[in-house]
Amino acid sequence: MKLFDSLPKSIKKTLRYINQDLDSLHKLEELQATLNHYIEKRKRQLKKGS
Repeated sequence: MKLFDSLPKSIKKTLRYINQDLDSLHKLEELQATLNHYIEKRKRQLKKGS
């Protein structure tokens, strides 16, 4: 629970949305693809900067 408490409010809201309000597998897969895209993009940026 410590990790969750230290997350930004927007991430907490996203996780709550996934757990409580997301009602379709298709929407979940779309959200996953979007999040993965931005995570990979940021990882590439950080690797270039190292």
